[in-house]
Amino acid sequence: MKRHPQPDGRGVGRLLADFGHQLPTIPAAEPVTWEPRLFQPVPRRGLRRPDRGWSPAAAPVSVWRMTSDQAPVLWPFVTSPAIPPRGAQIGIDYLSRTSFHADPNGWVLDETIPVSNPNMITFGKPGMGKSATVKAFVLRMLGFGYKALILGDVKDEYEHLCRAVGVSPIAIGQGLNARINPLEFGPLKLGWEHLDPAAAQERAKIVFSRWATLIRGLVGSQKIGQTPVPYGPSEDVVVDAALRMLTGYTDGHTRLTETTIPALWHLLDTPTEDLVAVCRYASERHFLDSTRLLRDALAKLVGGTLKGLFDDHTTIALDWTAPIQSLSLSRLEGLGDEATGMALLCLNSWGRAMRETAAPGDLRIVVRDEVWKIMRLGLDAVKSLDADLRLSRRDGDIQYAIGHKPTDLESVGDAGSQAAQIAKDLLHLADTKILHGQDAAVAHHLASLLDLTDIEVGWITDWCRQAPGRAVWKVGEWTYKVETILHPLERQHLAFTSQNLLGAR
Repeated sequence: MKRHPQPDGRGVGRLLADFGHQLPTIPAAEPVTWEPRLFQPVPRRGLRRPDRGWSPAAAPVSVWRMTSDQAPVLWPFVTSPAIPPRGAQIGIDYLSRTSFHADPNGWVLDETIPVSNPNMITFGKPGMGKSATVKAFVLRMLGFGYKALILGDVKDEYEHLCRAVGVSPIAIGQGLNARINPLEFGPLKLGWEHLDPAAAQERAKIVFSRWATLIRGLVGSQKIGQTPVPYGPSEDVVVDAALRMLTGYTDGHTRLTETTIPALWHLLDTPTEDLVAVCRYASERHFLDSTRLLRDALAKLVGGTLKGLFDDHTTIALDWTAPIQSLSLSRLEGLGDEATGMALLCLNSWGRAMRETAAPGDLRIVVRDEVWKIMRLGLDAVKSLDADLRLSRRDGDIQYAIGHKPTDLESVGDAGSQAAQIAKDLLHLADTKILHGQDAAVAHHLASLLDLTDIEVGWITDWCRQAPGRAVWKVGEWTYKVETILHPLERQHLAFTSQNLLGAR
């Protein structure tokens, strides 16, 4: 047998070993592990075993196409990210099967949530749980340091809630002692004498602008046939000049005098020479002839709609440290919707004055019920409400507007008019929209205004109408299918609004 010669010298492995090193080794292959499959494959005819659904014929295969907003109906998708569990716990989100919490100011501060203002607006048929949801939200937010201001409780729906927290509502009506002056300075009057000229001018601009918006809305609510009383630049100059004279601002007083709407009308009806000259009229007769419609509109308000309500200095003193305050207007029900709308307009202006210089951390929920009655007063009334909603981000208040249907926003003018367009834009001043049950026609109208999907319209017309309190919540672009859950005490005493129906049975 032939022998192979032995190699001379040391191999690489031996050489390295002599110097204390080892050749690298190839690691052993890791064993392959398979994760358990969530769904086991099943033949098209099923498993041929008892109770396994076996079929002698193969099931036909159908192909379905859907968009991304329709795909969430299939598990495991959900329509929108879950809302953080902060703020008032409202109820159940039926899409994610988790609790739904509402925190409008917190949503604004959270960059991941697509909202830019804390305003809220709700629509729904009567009896679909709008008021119950509002009161549940208000009550539960009180525990987070918020306070509530009900600017005009038209039907005394918030009386039980107020009394439950130890507050008595303030009733406003003809023949009652409570009066509110919509031309009140509010907190802006404090410390006026210590302001430098530039700061005083800036504060005066805010006050007189608010008053001009109110007077324009009240005058514009009067009609000549079907046409609103005109209120143009000339009327604006006259009213502004009169208000500045009545308060002493024109004379440079450091302490301003509070005035009223009747005092404004009296000065316009008996103008001074200074007022005629400032407004650039040739004579007193020229002034009176040119301002006749303005004066007549104010006279009708002073002697009719506003008489005994908003025609004198404020006689009430709200406790702003109380958890809730409510101004009841139920005594005006017999005067008609127009009178109630004007009262709401005056309260809105007064409420804005009271909140002009809110202290940091003084967060408040301002509930504006029956906003459609303000809408019907005309363009200038809508502008007043529009101004209130635009200020919410500055002062941190949550403006909560309540309506029935979107046509409430379109009743202020003809289709395509400036009034109708401004009213529609109010929808975009509230990034949180709560849509309760509606008829199909109204729901489709909402879809055109808010770009709702067919699925969301179906929820509004079907699921939401199956029980009060169910609603589609639109938080910015996110959608939630929420049912408000009431505690038994809330259901019986605080949020229940059908006592009159039960008493009539």
